[in-house]
Amino acid sequence: MKKMSLKILSGFAIVALLASCASTAFVEKDNSVNFAKYHTYTWIDKDDKERKTNDIMESNIRNAVNQELAKAGWRQVKDNPDIIVGSDVLVERNMKSQTSPVYSQPYTRLYYNPYTRRYSTIYYPSQFLGYDSNETPVREGTITITMIDAKTDKTVWQGWTTDEVNSRNLTIKEIQNSVKSIFKKFDVVKN
Repeated sequence: MKKMSLKILSGFAIVALLASCASTAFVEKDNSVNFAKYHTYTWIDKDDKERKTNDIMESNIRNAVNQELAKAGWRQVKDNPDIIVGSDVLVERNMKSQTSPVYSQPYTRLYYNPYTRRYSTIYYPSQFLGYDSNETPVREGTITITMIDAKTDKTVWQGWTTDEVNSRNLTIKEIQNSVKSIFKKFDVVKN
């Protein structure tokens, strides 16, 4: 029985750890729009002048979004779509401030006790002195997914997330994690 409860507890700990690694997503939607009427979508065609990201990263974003929209029951079409989907990636440098506690060094002192006529030591533990703050440069990548009504040309849903990245180009894993965290809040199907 103890082994079973230990396995369940460790399972919950792993799920909590993985959930804490996910980036926070933000969503804005037009509440006056009935999302039940949308079932098809297409992607915005970007001109060569507008294309600032590389084609591989753009393709990875589209594949990840296509998978999430397919889970919601939407399908991609070329002609007469209900929604036009667009994506945008921004990678910028930023400063991340970190604070860490500072403690004094513990030490001992030797003293002479005249009553016992012996030398003894007194231990002084470390003491909290305050906080030390430093700033480190980081790169933050923001993925934005925008849905536009094809008939009215009005933005009806937009989701975005920002997370630390390793380079100017996002990896497949970073893209998939970001898109999944955005579409966890894609609750327009429930309307």
